[in-house]
Amino acid sequence: MSSQDRPVSTFKSKIKSSLPYTLAVAVIAFVALWIRTRPSDSVFLTNGFVRFGGNDPWYHMRTLNVLLENYPDRMFFNPMTNYPNGSYIHFGPLFDQMMAITALVLGMGSPSQDLINTIGAYFPAVLGALTVIPVYYIGKYLGGHKTGVLAAILIAFAPGQFLSRSLVGFTDHHVAESLFSTLFIMFFMLAIITSKKKNLHFEDVLNKNLTVLKEPLVYSIIAGVMYSAYQLSWPGASLFLLVALVYAVIQYVLDNFHGESSDYLGFTGIITFLISAVLILPFVHPDMGFSLYYYSWFHVATAIGAMAGFGLLSFIQREFKRKQIRAYYYPLAILGIGILGFLATKIISPSIYSLVINAPHTVFGVQTGGPATIAEVSSIFYESGVFTLSRIFGNFTASGFFASVFGMFVLTANLVRKPKPEKVLVLVWSVLIFLTIYGQNRFAYYYSINVAVLSAYVGGLLLEKVKWNELGQKFKANVKSPADLAGFMKFVKIEQVLAVLAIAVILIYPVYGSAMELTAGTGGPDGSWIEACLWLKSYTPDPGMDYNGVYEAPEDGELFDYPDSAYGVMSWWDYGHWIETIGHRMPNANPFQAGIGGRRGNIEDENQPGSSTFFTAQSEEEATSVLEAIHPDPDKAAARYIISDVEMATGKFYAMAAWTLDTEGYYQPYWTGSGYQYLPSARYFDSMESRLHILDGNGLKQYRLVHETWAYQTQEVGYKQVYNLLYGSSIPEVDTGYVKVFEYVKGAKITGTASPNETVDINTTILTGQGRTFEYSQSTTSDSDGRFEFTVPYSTEGPVSGETQFDTAPSGPYVINYGDTTREVRVSEEAVLKGEEVRV
Repeated sequence: MSSQDRPVSTFKSKIKSSLPYTLAVAVIAFVALWIRTRPSDSVFLTNGFVRFGGNDPWYHMRTLNVLLENYPDRMFFNPMTNYPNGSYIHFGPLFDQMMAITALVLGMGSPSQDLINTIGAYFPAVLGALTVIPVYYIGKYLGGHKTGVLAAILIAFAPGQFLSRSLVGFTDHHVAESLFSTLFIMFFMLAIITSKKKNLHFEDVLNKNLTVLKEPLVYSIIAGVMYSAYQLSWPGASLFLLVALVYAVIQYVLDNFHGESSDYLGFTGIITFLISAVLILPFVHPDMGFSLYYYSWFHVATAIGAMAGFGLLSFIQREFKRKQIRAYYYPLAILGIGILGFLATKIISPSIYSLVINAPHTVFGVQTGGPATIAEVSSIFYESGVFTLSRIFGNFTASGFFASVFGMFVLTANLVRKPKPEKVLVLVWSVLIFLTIYGQNRFAYYYSINVAVLSAYVGGLLLEKVKWNELGQKFKANVKSPADLAGFMKFVKIEQVLAVLAIAVILIYPVYGSAMELTAGTGGPDGSWIEACLWLKSYTPDPGMDYNGVYEAPEDGELFDYPDSAYGVMSWWDYGHWIETIGHRMPNANPFQAGIGGRRGNIEDENQPGSSTFFTAQSEEEATSVLEAIHPDPDKAAARYIISDVEMATGKFYAMAAWTLDTEGYYQPYWTGSGYQYLPSARYFDSMESRLHILDGNGLKQYRLVHETWAYQTQEVGYKQVYNLLYGSSIPEVDTGYVKVFEYVKGAKITGTASPNETVDINTTILTGQGRTFEYSQSTTSDSDGRFEFTVPYSTEGPVSGETQFDTAPSGPYVINYGDTTREVRVSEEAVLKGEEVRV
């Protein structure tokens, strides 16, 4: 064979030897896709409605539709949420762009809404299945093909947040984060491996030695592209820049102690983050300054800083080698330069220094107060302040978690020897991501990948102990056809069988079982919330906004100029995206934690107006003052409609109070015969949320129920039982509408004359669209001249054109009682909306 034919033959041999593994990974990826599309029936409803999971997926569908309506212009500022302020969109553009391009291609430039919804629903499942590929290669370069295949199997079935965020219908960028961050690690690893293998030095760059440079350069460029893709999926991607820098510091120190050059590492890091700095530039919003949460100069500066860091570490190492300085001074030099760098930053730019210092706590620190009630940002190790491993096991299974911890211990032990750079990288990556789940459990969708890789690494070590590779070689040598399998079995040893069974039972079966349970259905709004939002869309006035329009952000320090017809919808922040996307109305608060109000520091701080302060307000007057305080126009209220559900009145009420940092007294311990139990107290029943949802707004002057959905069996009955016992009342102890829509109105003023200082009562029976009735009543005392006045929110004459087309209203006139006198009075809708007087 000639020397020219030898590379071709070697290439063919590599293709042939890797083909079985390639096919295996392809099959595993298809299985992963099948798992993620199992809940399709719960997403594509029989009425044609597509129910996306969670909160943010709805917002991604909103931004996707706006993008397609105005392509290629995308929405950066959205005035249709966080009314009356609007919100800047911190979502990365890449996830929406990938879906939009797919829709435009398949729809030949004009995709239908059904096609857009279908692509949006299936996109996360496809990205989740594709994650199998980089996980396989990371496992392969860590411990060989067997480790790679096992890692691919484990991530295909991985339960918890990685699976739930890549299910059909969960159209969120988190799965794109997982995919692109893993691709970044994979190509960064390949760049390091190849540059180390080729003994790359900076002199090779100066001499343009392409034989050495070609492969590391290609992998470094792709690593930079993948980091940029990750960054354009989530602005917080600097988390993995931190991974790369921490790894670099450790690897430089190790190389220096072993007397080896780290030029290969400097080359890789500089090229990778040079590409990133260039690619992120077109997406920077200069007016965002150095914000971590929006695409700003921070993202360019961190990439340039990483380049400088790699360059400086290489320069110091080369100087140490040239001057023959002892190796143990190297980490001290790095520490000293790092401290000086921080001090210089503090002097030159205190804002950047503060951002860099506080950013780690945002990711790694345990949240307190209101933020601690956000499900995804609470620590995975604590629940209600109590240490627990239940969420750990739910996300990774017990065996997977402990295998990952053991894998990290093994990799750590290798540090005392002469570890391969890829093993150090996996260790640093895994430790830092482990720390992120201590701070925020949502990062479990990252750590699932580490669990798969580390568990597969441990499984691979077990297979090495039983000489699995030797068995594989015997298989290749002796099995040429299925008929040879019987003869091959004589080579199989009992310990090899037991090792395979142990991996299947301990590592694979638990994740498979958990995955099957998790894919039984998806989350997202239930039927009652969908119905309530669709009702809002159809039966309330148009706010006068171009729903799919792309709006310019207001000038710095100014507010968006809304039309006079605009209004907000007050609800808890969880539901803001549903109100906007399904209901086409403007929520005052949203899942970006905008519009919540409350306190962020301590109880002495001012309680800022927002949804938390509105629903915990202890009187109607206090709640109304919150609505007025939110709106910059003193003559307007920030919300026309208020939406509540049973969860807000029961389980979520604590979260509302937590955001105000004032949780005392809403629930008190009561003796129930079998022990003390915390039950709602007078302070709870005085709250606006209780007045609205539990008591149907009875007695409120400017808030009326205009629509309710059907009822479920909930905790509402128990709360009403406590109310009746506490106040000696007799409200019906029944479940009512799961979701209720109220309207804030001026209220008609019913005036009349009775005897001086006489008790005057007014009441009427309200009939809801669900056929339920309840009593509305007020009581007052006439003044010294006998005059009395009631402000009432319900009209008895039905809706008027152009206003709320309510289906909940009095079944007859108001009835006024004082002394021996009974009078009936009817109230027009115009009087309620304009605050007109109705004389009796």
